[in-house]
Amino acid sequence: MTSSVALYEALTTAPDDRARARVIAEAIERLEERYPHLQDLATQGHIREAELRLQKEIEQVRADLKADIEQIHAKLRETELRLQKEIAHIKLDLLKWLVPLMFAQVAAIAALVKLL
Repeated sequence: MTSSVALYEALTTAPDDRARARVIAEAIERLEERYPHLQDLATQGHIREAELRLQKEIEQVRADLKADIEQIHAKLRETELRLQKEIAHIKLDLLKWLVPLMFAQVAAIAALVKLL
């Protein structure tokens, strides 16, 4: 019974319901023997379920990434403010040294001009 026509003939010639049930069971058994991985095949329902699960996981990853990016932006803003304060402090320190040095240079030049 290797074809659907043979299965049809066996079903139509079976004398009673019990014999027909036996023919169907044998056909299913041969089908399972011929295709042992048949139960492992995914149906449209399985695929849709997996797709929905993946979509949910993707949305969760997006939300996590968005939160991480926001945290990184906040840290960057904090770092930028801290660096701006440090730069301003360094500029003030530099001015504290440069202004007296400029006056000292002017005084030294004036002293040299007097000597000449």
